[in-house]
Amino acid sequence: MKLVIAPDSFKEAASAARVAAAVADGWRSVWPETELCLVPMADGGEGTLDALVGGGRGRVERVETTGPLGEPVTASLGFLDEGRAAVVESAQAVGLSLIPPERRNPARTTTFGIGRMIAAALDRGARRILVAVGGTSTNDGGAGMAQALGVSLKDAEGRELPPGGEALLRLDHVDLSGLDPRIAETEILVACDVNNPLCGPAGASLLYSPQKGADPVLAERLDDALAHFAGVVLRGLDKDVRILPGGGAAGGLGAGLAAFLGARLVPGVEVVAREAGLEEALRGADLVITGEGRLDAQSLWGKVPVGVARLGRAAGVPVIALAGSLSGDLSALCAEGLTAAFALADGPMSLEESMVATEELLRRRSAMLARVWRAAQEVRP
Repeated sequence: MKLVIAPDSFKEAASAARVAAAVADGWRSVWPETELCLVPMADGGEGTLDALVGGGRGRVERVETTGPLGEPVTASLGFLDEGRAAVVESAQAVGLSLIPPERRNPARTTTFGIGRMIAAALDRGARRILVAVGGTSTNDGGAGMAQALGVSLKDAEGRELPPGGEALLRLDHVDLSGLDPRIAETEILVACDVNNPLCGPAGASLLYSPQKGADPVLAERLDDALAHFAGVVLRGLDKDVRILPGGGAAGGLGAGLAAFLGARLVPGVEVVAREAGLEEALRGADLVITGEGRLDAQSLWGKVPVGVARLGRAAGVPVIALAGSLSGDLSALCAEGLTAAFALADGPMSLEESMVATEELLRRRSAMLARVWRAAQEVRP
């Protein structure tokens, strides 16, 4: 029996590595002779740095940068291939978790710190940069990131735009003449945790800014701001980012990286799966267990369990997901290759209680799955 364990993190509860270890512990307690292959995953959001650079595959340096509200932040920057490639995890600089709930305001938060991290990678000699864009508190279309690298964004009166997504409503002119010249000789990939477009009902603002502190009125205003931003970019740079898949990732950061830096957007889960060797691990596997904190219809937009399910289906391996919570009809996820999904809680439990007990709940659920799976194998003719 070969089991591949390839989960995402359970946000604010357990890292992907700890989730994988807990699942392995539970399974091993019932079926110790199983060959276990742990492949901690990420989708381009928090945890991508650990998934790509951890386990001795690279090194991590601490760099000074700017937080989402302009405050000093120390962030981790990853390096691979003897320093020639860098991994910038956006959440390290502008993650939602860096701002207490009462101060979250996507009209004001900025991606400036991400630009500083890209510059730090360039300073250290990297000429291939992967920017993981999930988990941010921002909705500025990457404007702050671009300004940190020398791009000028001005209003109709020639004034440089202040930080924040709402300021994009006043954008009139984009000038790339001051852009760091090293960008032209650097390959930049964007690992997107979602493939949503920049604007509209499924776009950055209307779908995700409420999670970052926006009320319905502000969400509409931010959507208008990004639509205006896209129009100015089209007029000034002849680049259309309005319906670019992944352009809406991280409050439009995906679109900004494509427009200003010529970056190529790719599904984050595919990048991590390739670098972590998931496809190789699936060879000869009998079962895959994946998971994340919550499974719902939005999981189709580039999340780890669906990405793993698709790879499992291609390899002919069943995939079971464990989640802190399940919401709504999951038949669309099953259509993508997911065999089944199970919530962790085994009785009435508050969110706070389940987060504290996440690893123990994972061990219990994994042990029960092992019992069922082993029994099924034993009754085969």
